[in-house]
Amino acid sequence: MYRWNPEDYARHSAGQEAWARELLTVLKLQPDETVLDIGCGDGHITAAIADYVPKGRVVGVDLSPDMIGHAQAHHHRPNLSFQQADAQSLPFDSEFTAVFSNAVLHWIKDHRPVLAGIARALSPGGRCLLQMGGRGSRCNGSGVIAAFEAVAEDTEWRGHFAGFESSFGFHDAESYRRWLVKAGLHAEQVRTFDKDMVHDDPKTFCGWLRTAWHPYTSRVPAELRERFVETVASRYLAGHPPDASGRVHVAMVRLQVEARR
Repeated sequence: MYRWNPEDYARHSAGQEAWARELLTVLKLQPDETVLDIGCGDGHITAAIADYVPKGRVVGVDLSPDMIGHAQAHHHRPNLSFQQADAQSLPFDSEFTAVFSNAVLHWIKDHRPVLAGIARALSPGGRCLLQMGGRGSRCNGSGVIAAFEAVAEDTEWRGHFAGFESSFGFHDAESYRRWLVKAGLHAEQVRTFDKDMVHDDPKTFCGWLRTAWHPYTSRVPAELRERFVETVASRYLAGHPPDASGRVHVAMVRLQVEARR
């Protein structure tokens, strides 16, 4: 499990939060629904979900105890709670009319136990809406991954990446359709699409690399990590320079899943 800094994440996750709020409109929540938010992080989006369902109930779960502590301290609603839980072994049984997850499940290699847990957590007829990094004609964030891997091959950093294997799970729509069937979920829509993640400036981009790419950054000792991130950012920006307004663009591939129990 990676160690998260909730305050740092909150400062550098504007892209993820904006996409989550956009995705929430697809869910079309009713005021009395019960909702599970998988990978609630700092709790901002989970609190927004609670506002959508004032007569219902919302539970946010995350593997990180630091994130859960932050969410509990900063977001208070009578219909909202947070608890630490592993998405691969969800402890719920027929409790929710909807399960939501944004920009989380690509942190897990094998999604099949996640989908089995979602099926168990949903009440009959309940639905899930999941969006995560995926794999289409290319992989999510392939330009950033290429920059990390190139820097990891440099003499200065190579020793920290001996035996390295990324823990990200970027999957395609075809695989997901098969897994949904095996989990007892009916696929309503499963698709991949390209999306542009925009960072206001190179400094913001560096913050995102530091907070959202732990499989790579965690390999480097803490006292060297900032220089490592700056080196990766420079490598990426050399091939993908900021636009005329100074903004940094990252080509992403999203996998969006809508299914029903």
